[in-house]
Amino acid sequence: MMNMTDTVKQLLIINVLFYIGSYFVPQSYDLLSLHYFESDGFKFWQPITYMFMHSKQTLLHIFFNMFALVSFGSALEHFWGPKKFLFFYFSCGLGAALIHSGVDYYEIHSLLDQIQNTTITAADINTILNTKFDDGNQFQGKLLYENAQGIFDKLNLVGDDFRILFDAAIKNQSNAVGASGAIYGLLVAFAFMFPNAELMMMFIPVPIKAKYFVPVIVFLDLFSGVTGLSLFGGNVAHFAHVGGALIGFIMMWYWKKNQFNQNRWDR
Repeated sequence: MMNMTDTVKQLLIINVLFYIGSYFVPQSYDLLSLHYFESDGFKFWQPITYMFMHSKQTLLHIFFNMFALVSFGSALEHFWGPKKFLFFYFSCGLGAALIHSGVDYYEIHSLLDQIQNTTITAADINTILNTKFDDGNQFQGKLLYENAQGIFDKLNLVGDDFRILFDAAIKNQSNAVGASGAIYGLLVAFAFMFPNAELMMMFIPVPIKAKYFVPVIVFLDLFSGVTGLSLFGGNVAHFAHVGGALIGFIMMWYWKKNQFNQNRWDR
């Protein structure tokens, strides 16, 4: 394996510090994670800071992201230099946030369009969508009703309308964390630059060339995002992964087409 490069090492240290810090300052997790942009919890810095936050439910999330960062990022920084590498990394992370948020927007508004009660106002919907209704582990329909009971009773929102608002509120209050979107961009770049390098998935101990391995991984995320049948466990932002990969692909295609490597950045 190639030695860890300086910028990758710094990103690794920052990610670990953020992860440890989120335990000592619990409020930071909510403040720095990526919230849906129409929710009350959204802050303008979150499309950047979410890349340095990771799930506190399992060490595997940060472990696999950092392992991939070191493995693929070091190779790319070695050939690109730090400035081009950082530009690519953050572009893919921001692109992942944008596409993830765009899918959330589509899904939330598709749900709200199904509400049959014509007396509910935009203010009522905003209040319901931003009402806290989790017990610390999962969202609870009972808590949503109790905490916004005045609106539900006033408008007689029951049955399908309650279910729609419950589903929309979950999406509105769910947040995204992790470097995965940026990492997927690195995977795509690695496949562009080293298409015949052999990689292995943990559950398939057979070497697969990068030019086949990476498209399969991205397709599995796209499949899970579209169907809801997650192959990677629960609470995975599949469209953030796909978004990072897509931005990475577009940038690599553009750079290759315009022979970007001949116009080297100041390293």
